[in-house]
Amino acid sequence: MSPQRRQSPLADIAPPAAFVPRAVSIARVFAWFEGAIRLFKRAPARWCALGAFTLATRLALELVPGIGHAASEVIVPVVECGLLIGAANVDRGAPLALRCAIAAFRAPPVALAAIVVSSLLVSAAEILAAYALADVNLLTESADPKLTPPVLLGVVGAATLAALPLAFVPMAALFQGARFVRAFGTSLQGFALNVAPLLLFGALSLLLTLVGLLTFWVGLIAVFPLLAAASYYGWKDIYAPPPGALTRY
Repeated sequence: MSPQRRQSPLADIAPPAAFVPRAVSIARVFAWFEGAIRLFKRAPARWCALGAFTLATRLALELVPGIGHAASEVIVPVVECGLLIGAANVDRGAPLALRCAIAAFRAPPVALAAIVVSSLLVSAAEILAAYALADVNLLTESADPKLTPPVLLGVVGAATLAALPLAFVPMAALFQGARFVRAFGTSLQGFALNVAPLLLFGALSLLLTLVGLLTFWVGLIAVFPLLAAASYYGWKDIYAPPPGALTRY
């Protein structure tokens, strides 16, 4: 007769419902960044290469006359999602591949629409903040002398706040396979349950972004991957996706 398998002391404790957001402690935010740093250390050169590609894509598109800004608003959010895909891949033990930079373009059209619309809403917050703070129209002039450092700080801060309720839309669309409305709904629900943690996450993200900007944007090639990986860990912590359930790219 085979010996009885010993059960884990946590075997009788029900895990959180998969993909249903739960409230977490504000202290968990530091665990998100700790996890992001661990992922970054596994392949720092490749992470920076992906960050550089993301930054270069944005800058190159902005230089295109006429349609450059509009193209950037559509293409760059999808490129940025490559960093989330990279975080998910490395988290499950796979190597970080440079093809993650374009992997999100293989997502279903509904997922791409959710990603782009969520980004456009954040961009709208930036545009409104710039107009309210300095009477600057970012759609026509992004290098206006009225965009002083305090104004830029206010614009970036407004964008950060606007992004928090929508922070989990890309993960829901990419990894969970959520439809358009469901992706926004589940992100808003996660935000409502975790306002304090996400405000702290937003403040730390803003601080890291400012550090990247102060290095003449060079530091952003490391900041982008760290923020993406921390966002992924935050989503994973709040939504508790079951192992192996995430859509792979």
